[in-house]
Amino acid sequence: MALALNTIVLVVELGAGLGANSLSLIIDSVHNLSDELGLALLFLAYTLPAGVSGTLVRSANFFNSIGLLAISAWLAWQSLERLAAPAPVVALGPVLAGLLGVAGNWGVAGALRRAGRHDVAIRLAYVHNLGDVFMSCAPIAAGVLVLVSGRAVFDPIVALGLAIAIVAGTVRELARGGEELLWPPVVVCGHDQSEA
Repeated sequence: MALALNTIVLVVELGAGLGANSLSLIIDSVHNLSDELGLALLFLAYTLPAGVSGTLVRSANFFNSIGLLAISAWLAWQSLERLAAPAPVVALGPVLAGLLGVAGNWGVAGALRRAGRHDVAIRLAYVHNLGDVFMSCAPIAAGVLVLVSGRAVFDPIVALGLAIAIVAGTVRELARGGEELLWPPVVVCGHDQSEA
């Protein structure tokens, strides 16, 4: 359920971002792409034998961390280029797709909530998606600012802020528990302890 909802958010936000020429919406969708990889690997980790699943959880955490850093750095550079030469933005696109992103990320977090009580890797995805609810508000704000002011420069400003927030949050999580995230001592992923 979480993976399906995230897929819908990803496709709608990316399509609307490209169609509306909204960098803030594209950044949020790329952030959801990283979540998509992580959720897909968690799904596999939950359904495969415990030894394989531990490796997949580490891979999911790796993609969520390193992938976000690389993509966000590139998109921050794109935002700086757009600040120097703002491009027109169809402001209604980020507003509507951002609202769908908020609802979709809330649904993803809700789908992960119960399983997250018993599994640290799923709890990490749950908490991450709760944060994504607020991240999806950024394209909405960008769209509203562009609509109200008529200035497309607000889209790359918000996009740059999103990229910085994603990098800062990822670096903070890696610094706080990077070794545990990337090399957890025992990850059960829904399997009995005896299987681990």
